[in-house]
Amino acid sequence: MSWQFDPVGIIHSCFAEKFAIPRQPLLAPAATASLELLPPYNQPEALEGLEGVSHLWLIFVFHAAASGPQHLRVRPPRLGGNQRIGVFASRATHRPNPIGQSVVRLEGIEQNRLLLSGVDLLDGTPVLDIKPYVPYADCIEDAVNPLAPIPPHALPVSWSDAALAQAQAHQTRLGQPLVALIEQCLSQDPKPAYQQPGPEREYGVTLWDVNVRWHYPQPDRIRVLEVSQPQRP
Repeated sequence: MSWQFDPVGIIHSCFAEKFAIPRQPLLAPAATASLELLPPYNQPEALEGLEGVSHLWLIFVFHAAASGPQHLRVRPPRLGGNQRIGVFASRATHRPNPIGQSVVRLEGIEQNRLLLSGVDLLDGTPVLDIKPYVPYADCIEDAVNPLAPIPPHALPVSWSDAALAQAQAHQTRLGQPLVALIEQCLSQDPKPAYQQPGPEREYGVTLWDVNVRWHYPQPDRIRVLEVSQPQRP
C-alpha cells in the first residue's frame, strides 16, 4: 500500500541553509517566515477560524535531509554528536520517512499567506498539513524526557563594532529583526557538537540574504565578526 501526499503550502523563511537553524522550534522568536498556501487551500474558507489562534502545528517534509532505514540509529546534537540512540527516541532530521512537525507562532494572515515566527524550517520546505495548537491537550505538565530534560544552555554572543553596524543597516533594509535573529540562532551553538573550536577558526551562515561570520574567542563564547551581502558576479 502506498500514499501520495501533495503539499498545502511552501515555507519562505529566513534560513537559506540548514546550518544554524535552531534544533527545536520557538528557540529563536525572531526567526520569521511566511507560509504560502497553494491551490485549492489558498481560499479564504480554508482559513476560517484561525484568526484567534496563537500557535500552529505544521506537518512538513524534510526535503533537504536523507531518510530511510539506514537511519535506525542517529547521533543527536543534544548528546554531543557522538552517542547513538534509536531514531524514535530523537527528533533528528534523518527519519524513516522525511516527515517533521513543528509548532510555530501565528503572527497574522495576509490573503493566501500565514505569517509565522519562532520557526525552525528551511526556506522552500513543503508543508503537508496545518493544525491548530490546543493548549489543554498539547501542553502536558508532567511529561518526561530524560534525554532532553531542560532547554539547551545559551552561549553569550558579542559583536565587533563593525559587524553590529552592518547588521543594523541590513535589519533596516530587510524590515526584519536581524540582530535578534543572529543572537538567538548563534546562542544555540550551531557548530557540530564534536568540534572543539578555537579563536582562529571562523564559521559562517546565510540568514535572509546576508552572510554572517563568527568565531569562538573562548570555547563557551561567540563573537560576530561580519555581516555582509555576498558579492554578485
